[in-house]
Amino acid sequence: MIYIKKTLLTITMAALLTGPASAQLKKGYVSLFDGKTLNGWKRLAGTADYKVVDGAIQGTTIMGSGNTFLVTEKEYGDFVLELDAKLESEVSNSGVQTRSHFDPAGYGGKGKVYGRQYEIDPTPRGWTGGIYDESRRDWIYPLDLNPKARALFKVGEFNHIKIECIGNEMKTWINGVAAAYVVDTVDAKGFIGLQVHGILAESQANKKVWFKNIQIKTTNLKPEPFDKGVYVMNFNANSLSAYEQKNGWQLLFDGKTGAGWKSARGGDKFPEKGWTISNGIISVSPSNGGESTNGGDIITVKQYKAFDLSFDFKLTEGANSGVKYFVTLNEKTQGSAIGLEYQVLDDERHPDAKMGREGNRTLASLYDLIKATKLPRFVHPPNQWNTGRIIVYPNNHVEHYLNGVKVLEYVRGSKEFRELVAISKYKIWENFGEAAEGHILLQDHGNAVSFKSIKIKTLAP
Repeated sequence: MIYIKKTLLTITMAALLTGPASAQLKKGYVSLFDGKTLNGWKRLAGTADYKVVDGAIQGTTIMGSGNTFLVTEKEYGDFVLELDAKLESEVSNSGVQTRSHFDPAGYGGKGKVYGRQYEIDPTPRGWTGGIYDESRRDWIYPLDLNPKARALFKVGEFNHIKIECIGNEMKTWINGVAAAYVVDTVDAKGFIGLQVHGILAESQANKKVWFKNIQIKTTNLKPEPFDKGVYVMNFNANSLSAYEQKNGWQLLFDGKTGAGWKSARGGDKFPEKGWTISNGIISVSPSNGGESTNGGDIITVKQYKAFDLSFDFKLTEGANSGVKYFVTLNEKTQGSAIGLEYQVLDDERHPDAKMGREGNRTLASLYDLIKATKLPRFVHPPNQWNTGRIIVYPNNHVEHYLNGVKVLEYVRGSKEFRELVAISKYKIWENFGEAAEGHILLQDHGNAVSFKSIKIKTLAP
């Protein structure tokens, strides 16, 4: 009995010393918040208020302040971070900074926090668990890329957040569900931060966000299993992570040669002119804007039925190109080969953006058929890289994405699709776009355009 009483006393004293934030401390983790004070943390950038209330860090929005961050005084490299977060309303979002940094001269001397952020999004959009690059690259993993994880955050309740940063990989979970997966090439270490978002209206003032049970593991780390089939936003050019390889992804461009590609004009060789491969980039050379008048289009040696295709592209000012799919080379044409086309275009400068019907020749559109619905913030300007994605499901449902956001969808061969074809330039070709399989094509439209990180995953019926 003496031993039992002593043990209970020890446990009681430990609980008093560590506070509520450590009550559920997991094996191998240490607490970043003692449940009583803000020791080990400091406020940066804005003027929002942070204080400890009932064993949680409470942040409150304030008019006249931009984004405010309570950040760790210590920096972290590889880690697994877990915590619970709650928002009282949908009017203001929040987030958790990882491997982040501070520029005191940023925003006119007000100071700028920048780095990858685990988004906490209470709005109907439901992107909690997505990854936002605060004050740098904007969204790098919108949850359009993983719709199964959307809308899992519950307003007015504590939600469990998990973030894993090991090497150049970052993975996130929301309430136990795998959310986002990024392979990045920046930020080996940095601080962790808790955001109170800046506000623009009095109705958003005095809104609260709470964080508790903040704990981190930095030793004996092993990557956690992640749900099968989640799309990876990989910024390591022309490479596949072990997870991507395991999930069936293959590179269509090795970053060094034209292997797997050939001229659409015939033969089995890569064009001898008009295309260059250098520094991990494949580029079509300019030729006064003529369609397929120089090196000509290139196509994959293989043909594909149902697939998930991802590619990075960079336009020069005023450039026009495209990524086509279900290209059969059966149609007779004077210019580029015929196929369903993901339009690659400088909408601001190229006249084709104003042609066609209701904007259906603009960037990421299904060329001459369906307009892509885009928000300006998800369009990177010429001379910056964009990521395009085309998914063709076994049931012929097709989706186009631009920088992680779905911009259109349709069904090949449906009544609606055929009606659009009938009023397009493609009406002269029978059963246009309905081939059982076809090549992937990169278009030579006479303008300088570059591609990299071209990868594909075939989808089984």
